Amino acid sequence: MSGYQHILLAVGYSEHGDYVAKKAKSLASIYQAKLSIIHVLDNIPMPDTNYGTVIPLNQHSSDELLEAEKAKLMQVGDQLAVDLANRWMLWGVPKQEIIHIAEQEKVDLIVVGSHGRHGLALLMGSTANSILHHARCDVMAVRLQDGMR
Repeated sequence: MSGYQHILLAVGYSEHGDYVAKKAKSLASIYQAKLSIIHVLDNIPMPDTNYGTVIPLNQHSSDELLEAEKAKLMQVGDQLAVDLANRWMLWGVPKQEIIHIAEQEKVDLIVVGSHGRHGLALLMGSTANSILHHARCDVMAVRLQDGMR
C-alpha cells in the first residue's frame, strides 16, 4: 500500500478548526504529501461579482464579509504552510464543492471535522457524512467533542 500523495483539508472556522488542521498537517508530514485546503461559503450572500463559484484569493472585493472569510482562509493556509495555488474558497453546497475539488485535483484523502451526529441530525445529514458517502477517495472524519481544544 502506498501512502497518500495529496490531502485536502476541509476548513471550518469552529472552535475545533485548529485541532482538525493539525491532524491534516501531521498526516501530510508523515506521508510527505501535498496539503491543500478548501472552505465553502454557504452562509453568506454571494455578492454581485463575475467570480462564478470559485473566489479568487488574490483579488480584492468591496464585500466586507467575503474579505473577512478570505482573510481567515489565508491565515489557516499560512499557519499550515499551504501553497497559495492549493487554497480554494468557493460558494456552494459544501459536500458538492469539496468532492468536486477533490476529484479535479486528484486528492486521495479528504480530512474533515465531524461532530458525530446521531438520530434526527444524522438523518438530516452533515457535511462530513455526505462527503464520506460520496467521495471517491478516502475520507478521514476527525471526531470533534464539546469542550475539546
